[in-house]
Amino acid sequence: MLKVVKAGLASSLQDGGRFGFAQYGVGRGGALDRPAMQTANMLVGNDKNRAVIEITQGNAIFRFEQSCWFALTGAGCQSLLAGKSIETGWRYFAQAGQTLQLQSPLRGMRSYLAVSGGFDIPTVMGSQSTDLMARFGGFKGRFLQNGDSLPLGPASRQFERSVGVRQLLWGNRVRVIPGPEFTQLTAESQQALWRTGWTLTPQNNRMGHRLQGRVLKFSHRDELLSHGVLPGTLQLPPSGQPVILLADAQTTGGYARIGQVIECDLYHLAQLRPREPLHFIYCTLAQAREATLAQQQVLNMIEWGVTRQS
Repeated sequence: MLKVVKAGLASSLQDGGRFGFAQYGVGRGGALDRPAMQTANMLVGNDKNRAVIEITQGNAIFRFEQSCWFALTGAGCQSLLAGKSIETGWRYFAQAGQTLQLQSPLRGMRSYLAVSGGFDIPTVMGSQSTDLMARFGGFKGRFLQNGDSLPLGPASRQFERSVGVRQLLWGNRVRVIPGPEFTQLTAESQQALWRTGWTLTPQNNRMGHRLQGRVLKFSHRDELLSHGVLPGTLQLPPSGQPVILLADAQTTGGYARIGQVIECDLYHLAQLRPREPLHFIYCTLAQAREATLAQQQVLNMIEWGVTRQS
C-alpha cells in the first residue's frame, strides 16, 4: 500500500487517457502533463501510460507501507524522503515505513508520482484515469483524501541504483492551429490573438483555463450547432476572452473554435500558474506533425537512456 497522509490541493490517479468514448460523452481525461507522466513511468520500469498520482501545487505527504522504487517528475518541488532531500526527475528506492513529502513547487504546477508496478486499481473503459465529473475510475472516482490507502501492483523490474533524466522543458509559448471560426474574427482580433499576451486567471482546473487579455471581436457570426471539441480547443465565449479546454473538458460545445493548441504543446499548459503570461504562436498542420515527431524522438531517447542505465 501507499498511504496518503496529506493529499494536497488536488491529487488524483491519472494515466495516458481514455480514448474511443467521446460519442458517449466520456472525455479523454488522463495526465495533463503527459511527458512528465510517461517519464515517471519509464524511470520505474512501468508501461509509460500506466496510472500515476498527479499532484497539484505540491504540499502532499505519502507513506510507503512496502518497499518499492518510485519516481517523481513534473513541477520542481522541494521533496524529502525520510527527511533527506531528493531531486525531481529521478528514481529512488523507498523502504517500508518511509515518508515522501512534497513542498510547494518553486516552478511549475503539477508533479507526478509513479511507483514500480503501478497501482492495483480497476481499469474502466480502457483506462485507470479518474473521471472527476462522472465520478468513476481512479480511486473511488474522486480526488485523493487524507487517509486513503492505494494498493500497489507487483513490480515487473528491480533496479540496482537511482538514476535521473533531464525532463522536457516547459514554457509559456504554445503553438496553435487556427480553428474553424478563426476567420469570423475581425482582422484586428485575428492579429491580436498572436501579437498580444494573455494571462491565466485563477479560474482554471483540469477542465480548462480561462484567459484574460484583449477582448476579441467577431466581424460576423455564423449560427453554430453543437460540435465536437478536444483538449486544446481554444473557444471564444461572448465575453471575448478565450478559454482553453483541457483533459477533463466536455466532448461537445457551442462556442466558436478560434484555434487548437497542438497536442505536443498541451503539457506547457499543465505547468502554467495563475497570473502567469501565455503567448500563442501560429502553427500549420504540417508543423504540428513535425513537432509531434520531434517530441516523440526526445521521449524515445529518454526511454533508451533510462533502459541503458538500468
